[in-house]
Amino acid sequence: MDNESQYSGYSYKSGHSRSSRKHRDRRERHRSKSRDGSRGDKSVTIQAPGEPLLDNESTRGDERDDNWGETTTVVTGTSEHSISHDDITRITKDMEDSAHLDCSRHLGVSLGGALALLSFLTPLAFMLLPQLLWGERLEPCGTPCEGLFISVAFKLLILLLGSWALFFRRPKAFFPRIFVFRALLMVLVFLLVVSYWLFYGVRILDSHDTNYQGIVQYAVSLVDALLFVHYLAVVLLELRQLQPHFTLKVVRSTDGASRFYNVGHLSIQRVAVWILENYYHDFPVYNPALLNLPKSVLSKKMSGFKVYSLGEENTTNNSTSQSRAVIAAAARRRDNSHNEYYYEEAEHERRVRKRRARLVVAVEEAFTHIKRLQEEDQKNPREIMDPREAAQAIFASMARAMQKYLRTTKQQPYHTMESILQHLEFCITHDMTPKAFLERYLTAGPTIQYHKDRWLAKQWTLVSEEPVTNGLKDGVVFVLKRQDFSLVVSTKKIPFFKLSEEFVDPKSHKFVMRLQSETSV
Repeated sequence: MDNESQYSGYSYKSGHSRSSRKHRDRRERHRSKSRDGSRGDKSVTIQAPGEPLLDNESTRGDERDDNWGETTTVVTGTSEHSISHDDITRITKDMEDSAHLDCSRHLGVSLGGALALLSFLTPLAFMLLPQLLWGERLEPCGTPCEGLFISVAFKLLILLLGSWALFFRRPKAFFPRIFVFRALLMVLVFLLVVSYWLFYGVRILDSHDTNYQGIVQYAVSLVDALLFVHYLAVVLLELRQLQPHFTLKVVRSTDGASRFYNVGHLSIQRVAVWILENYYHDFPVYNPALLNLPKSVLSKKMSGFKVYSLGEENTTNNSTSQSRAVIAAAARRRDNSHNEYYYEEAEHERRVRKRRARLVVAVEEAFTHIKRLQEEDQKNPREIMDPREAAQAIFASMARAMQKYLRTTKQQPYHTMESILQHLEFCITHDMTPKAFLERYLTAGPTIQYHKDRWLAKQWTLVSEEPVTNGLKDGVVFVLKRQDFSLVVSTKKIPFFKLSEEFVDPKSHKFVMRLQSETSV
């Protein structure tokens, strides 16, 4: 009985201590969370559905063993994103700006369409108005007018097709300022049409000219003038920029990725759009998780020291010597941080190679389990699968190796389970090899390769000291900014090369062999 009472008392105490420790730990966590919440900015947390397979842990260090999957419980289902008040204000401002830009774009398209319609209908109106107003008094024209009618019809058709190909293409971007050359061409066409209408009203409508052949030739001359304006538009808008005159260096501000491009005479805003078109297929995808130093290196970095003298006078020399010693020790510790970074990088590369090998082997084994069914093969209908079912069947055997590799290389935010299954289904459908399937994951691809929700920025901000409608010049620097990084573009003019010619007579290639006493022949 004594033993039982003692045991029961021990169990009560142990249970009570465990419960008290739980309450104390819960209170400590609550206090730490409240301190963190009061210390940060005010924010609104929005919960969105998460991905079922690849959890987003890009900011978490990979300090696990290789068997972390058996000993770790992962809770998925929701992912939390926080938005501050500044972000909400910026989103509201972007919506207002986008509405203003949409109105400006529609206004420009409407003006261009109205001017094009006026230009095409004017030659036809020139030929139809005399027939409708004083047709009985017109002189017969006959065969010459019929030839002019055919000429006008084909010229207008050519002008219609050329204008559609040059001006009525879907815009790739909206410019912050007007396109100077296009505006000048629209003004030129407007002045041309108005001038023809004024001359037509004074010389033909008022006098009721009866020479119908001359009226038709007048309409043909307007069509010819419009064709020459279209040729001028092709030269200014398309041909002028083909010959390269400048070299652009584009640097991403966060990770230093850079590319070089050669361009011709373009305005700054058109060069900015051209750079963005090339950025999405030339630059590797931006991964902010690769920018941070390892935690083991950051934790050993020490901040500056302040040494306070608490003693009386005559302690100046002692305090100075102590402060120098402490500062020297801190500098030595900071100097040793590059060793920690070196070993951390070596360990990370070793871990990446190891998990890459496991992934390659797992994918190779998974692809051996499927075979394309030939028409002459007779199989049980239950054994036949479509590409989606086959992808789901073999994905289970490679999912763990894929998850470990993507987490080690910090690529898990860019590859969801659904995207991997779709890519696997695509590879199976087109009889692609395991190496072709792994190409997307073993090397960082261009930005356009990934899902647009991961990289698409609807609006970039162009920052330039020069007006964006000005042409490029040597030394011009402008910046394309978005929320998380920016592209810095510097301009250098291609130098002028001067070549000289030197003629060499083929008969002058004659040689003599020098022999010495030690020469072996």
